[in-house]
Amino acid sequence: MSSTNPSFDRSFSMQTRTRASSIAPIAAFFLVVILFALPFFASRSLIQDMFFILTMLVLAQFWNLLAGYGGLVSIGQQAFVGLGAYAMFGLVVLGGLDPFPAIAAGGVAALLLAVPMAYFSFKLQGAYFAIGTWVIAEVVRLLVAQWKAVGGGTGTSLPRSATGNLMFSDTIQSMLDVRAAAANDILAYWLAVILCLVTIGGIYTLLRTKLGLGLAALRDNVEAAKSVGVDAMRIKWFVFLVAALGTGLTGALIYLQKARISPDAAFSVNDWTAYVIFIVVIGGIGTIEGPIIGILVFFILQTLLADYGSWYLMTLGGLAIAVMLFAPRGLWGLVYDHTGIEIFPIRRMLVGGSQSTSD
Repeated sequence: MSSTNPSFDRSFSMQTRTRASSIAPIAAFFLVVILFALPFFASRSLIQDMFFILTMLVLAQFWNLLAGYGGLVSIGQQAFVGLGAYAMFGLVVLGGLDPFPAIAAGGVAALLLAVPMAYFSFKLQGAYFAIGTWVIAEVVRLLVAQWKAVGGGTGTSLPRSATGNLMFSDTIQSMLDVRAAAANDILAYWLAVILCLVTIGGIYTLLRTKLGLGLAALRDNVEAAKSVGVDAMRIKWFVFLVAALGTGLTGALIYLQKARISPDAAFSVNDWTAYVIFIVVIGGIGTIEGPIIGILVFFILQTLLADYGSWYLMTLGGLAIAVMLFAPRGLWGLVYDHTGIEIFPIRRMLVGGSQSTSD
């Protein structure tokens, strides 16, 4: 007499890849090639537009990392943009350093500012945290406005000797047969491409790690995350400092391209925080794809409506309200709901588990 006893092969594996994410690297490769080759056939105005899109996308991705994934809604990111830019200007104007390596110093300056800023801000919660970061940013702006060596409240410009002899500028001029000003724009554009790729790739890699899983848990429920061993304070510090470093680097790069700075412009809450929040919210907060959609929408609206003054700002506000009411997950959320496409999947799924029998 024999009997058959069922047994189960519970071989599960963790997977985050989707069909779209499997194809995405191929498309991304061709896109990167096009981005780097763009200066060889595009006009200078298009290069400047792409520089704007890429740098705003970087700022949006770092704010999204803070608020969308970490639950840290900061409205003081302009402090890092402004200080990063002023650190670069200070080293160039006062120290005679080439602006190219001075960009790195801008990121370091923003990182150093983030330490005391985080120390005080993390003592606050919710709306108080948001207002606290804004107040600190305003204090930094007022202090920088007293820095007479770089123009005080009226600002200053990069010296002609610095902008006329940027590192690698001569090579670009001879390679593309362009003037010095155009070569500087191309150099800044290529740096923006690299910064954007590193930012998106770095954030995506981070979110797929154990640290990224803890970050998502903190966003959803702080107390529940702590109860399963997530070190909330360590993760918050890490994310805040990373976002400050990246935002400071971006601010320095933006003002290298502008070559003119003033406290009101460099620490503008509208340009470097309000617009960034708009980009993330309408695109889809808490997703990497969202800010990409958001910056494209923002650029199109700016191009079409910038000449209409206050109507432009009212349109942006109205659109943001409409998206929050009818598509709380943003435009990318609508795309995902209708197609199921995820280009940068971070959700972990269990797959496998087959049943077998043995005698």
